[in-house]
Amino acid sequence: MRIPETPPTFQNMMRDALESHGAEKTVALLASGGSITDDKGRYLHWEKLKHLSPPKDLTPQEYWLKIKMARNLVRIPLPLYALNDQPFGFCISESMQRDLHWLDKNTAGTISMGQPITNPNTRNTYLITSLVEESISSSQLEGASTTRNDAKEMLRANRAPADHSEQMIFNNYQAMQLVRDFKDDDLTPSLIMQLHQVITENTLDDPKKAGCLRTDDDNIHVVDFSHSTILYTPPSAEALPNRLQILCDFANDTQSKVFIHPVIRAIMLHFMIGYDHPFVDGNGRTARAIFYWAMVRSGYWLTEYISISNIIKQAPIQYGKAYLHTETDGDDATYFLIHQLEVLKQAVSSLHSYLSRKALEIEETEKLLDNTRVQGQLNHRQLSLLKHAIKNPNALYSIQEHQQSHGISYQTARTDLLTLADKFNLLRKRKYGNSFVFVALTNIRDLL
Repeated sequence: MRIPETPPTFQNMMRDALESHGAEKTVALLASGGSITDDKGRYLHWEKLKHLSPPKDLTPQEYWLKIKMARNLVRIPLPLYALNDQPFGFCISESMQRDLHWLDKNTAGTISMGQPITNPNTRNTYLITSLVEESISSSQLEGASTTRNDAKEMLRANRAPADHSEQMIFNNYQAMQLVRDFKDDDLTPSLIMQLHQVITENTLDDPKKAGCLRTDDDNIHVVDFSHSTILYTPPSAEALPNRLQILCDFANDTQSKVFIHPVIRAIMLHFMIGYDHPFVDGNGRTARAIFYWAMVRSGYWLTEYISISNIIKQAPIQYGKAYLHTETDGDDATYFLIHQLEVLKQAVSSLHSYLSRKALEIEETEKLLDNTRVQGQLNHRQLSLLKHAIKNPNALYSIQEHQQSHGISYQTARTDLLTLADKFNLLRKRKYGNSFVFVALTNIRDLL
């Protein structure tokens, strides 16, 4: 990744326009109005816009001047500050308004969702799945290399992490659960420190750095190692306590005179943790955890069931560019906001697709049970396990793993498995140490 070209400054563009056209024509140029987007409705950075064909009679620089003038007129300042002590700001484009409206309808309030999510008897299964997915993807974004299957097995079997990568994923899972516990509380520097401590436990070169702000001795930079390029140097360590308090004030000040849409507020919390880089490591994971806190706290409850990291992981360069475009164009956070709004939409759409697949799989399993001795006698958890067992003869299932997968009590998980084994003889029960494991039989279809 390379640092984008810094756009021409407004002052230099005005000087060039005056030198080229004189005051009268320059005033006429600016008075003719402009849009914050191009003719296709895109909010573009200079590095791309300069290669497009500008409107008639305009040079690329004059086209950019008109766009910047329009953006400056509608820019909304934020009580969050860049390295130069200037406030970050943003604009609201037509596409952003549509996306925010779509998210209001599809992630908050009494939205219309599939039965598995709205049914309190089944929703925990999907919440656990989401927590596992976000924990894995967020950790993989920052270097965890464990396979998805191994990571899922670790979390669902509740076994101790076997290596550094598994420890990262395990920590992230604990942090996401902590976010749920604190979703009704204000954000404080202490809570951010606690989140970071959970996220980085047993993963840092210096364990004492977990839950502590970095110091000047840490010498932190954001680096593109493929090109040995420093992309960004965050604020000094001395400034961090004050900046963290300002961030918390922004997070909690939902009744301020200037309305900031809750989704924009949540995204900016994500942005600022990444921008300030207050810790030696784990900043991205902490930023995304705080984003989830803000979304759920504001009533966007469906956010608990989606994984933004899974979407970001598919195009990590675009994630980095969204930061760099903001930093190189006058601290205009609109670029990052647009990127994250699209990530959110894709994550929600992915959830819908996942639910549709799962509903179809359960329906197919139920059809398989038509006119059999177990028809109508299994709950959704047993149907899901049976579907897996049919496809995976000799697979092993434990009570604890079943409990973790569905967020249920040990006794409920035990009853589920014992019913399949003792009542219907679809699993074989074996003693393993002081507990039982259950084995998928190879002839389940015949037994049914």
